[in-house]
Amino acid sequence: MATGATGADATLVGFTVGITADRRWEDQADLIRRRGATVLHGPSIRTLPLGSVDELYEVTQRLIRKPPHIVVASTGIGVRTWFSAAESWGLEDALLQAIGPTRIFARTAKAAAAVQQAGLDIVGRIVSADLTELIESINSHNGAARLAFQSHGEEGTDRIKKLRRIGADVVEVPTYRWILPQDTKPVEQLIRAAIDRALHAITFTSAPSIRNLLIIAQEMECGAALLEALNTDVLAVTIGPVCESAARHLGIADPVTPEKWRISSMISTLSEALQATQQRTTVGGIPIALRGSTVFVDGEPVGLSRRETELFRALLRRSPGFVTKRDLHMRVWGGTGDDHVVEVTVGRLRRKLGLSGSGIVSVPRRGYAVRA
Repeated sequence: MATGATGADATLVGFTVGITADRRWEDQADLIRRRGATVLHGPSIRTLPLGSVDELYEVTQRLIRKPPHIVVASTGIGVRTWFSAAESWGLEDALLQAIGPTRIFARTAKAAAAVQQAGLDIVGRIVSADLTELIESINSHNGAARLAFQSHGEEGTDRIKKLRRIGADVVEVPTYRWILPQDTKPVEQLIRAAIDRALHAITFTSAPSIRNLLIIAQEMECGAALLEALNTDVLAVTIGPVCESAARHLGIADPVTPEKWRISSMISTLSEALQATQQRTTVGGIPIALRGSTVFVDGEPVGLSRRETELFRALLRRSPGFVTKRDLHMRVWGGTGDDHVVEVTVGRLRRKLGLSGSGIVSVPRRGYAVRA
């Protein structure tokens, strides 16, 4: 589902951003639209409550009978789900008494807020991908630490394995899991848009969202094409170091990650990265700015097609030199274009640029060049 740009901030006008989250995706979309960009929502994951409530009940009873030394609160929704379930069973007071004296670490700000809303204190945030804070606390118990870990999909599973390897007695508190979406049409549209370079960035807020996106792309027989797009023209933006590490492991070479692991920080980082791709110059004596799929000609926005955008970028990259038609065949059409297609596209681009279009000049028997 694509939604247009709204709001007074025009810093991202001309850009289209894909969102893969299912939870709280509207928060992302609102922040992106406020900056002027267009949003395409294609959730690659579906968040489900725990499949077996009995399992969560049994784990809660175990922790009440034998309280842990350390508790890890991974997500706000997971903490709230656990405490709400305990309340429905009449176990909330017993659970809070069991874990109240423990050392509680929060992975996210929302997890910390959920713990504090329950009247409990946290001793710190997990700010390192290598679990330094947790490992130090575990070691203080001489290797006999009992740890309750509120899991949240594969990211939590990987961390639990690491903690068990160093000798911790980890009790997993399962609250929800991430699976493939039931309706894959929106995410398939997002994948095609990325491959066609109709998207300029995609945001990821969990490791499973990246994995699932690539699984769906592989089922569409375009997994390699999607990775190529994410490693060239489409910016991959991850919310934190665990998500970033998963992106690199899955073949995305250079994801962008904010210093602070929050949605607002992720969108600010996204905005800065996209603005850095803007090209400003003078064409035909008129100032222009190429931003995403929009060119601002003396301040007036003009929308370009994918081919027109790629052709214009190729010409600007080579300016003040010229670009041969053969090079344009390769850069814009992947070697499938011919001279006539190039000429028609150049003609359309000149017309859209208006008076500035006179700055795209033909170099006889060679190609085209941009003149200031």
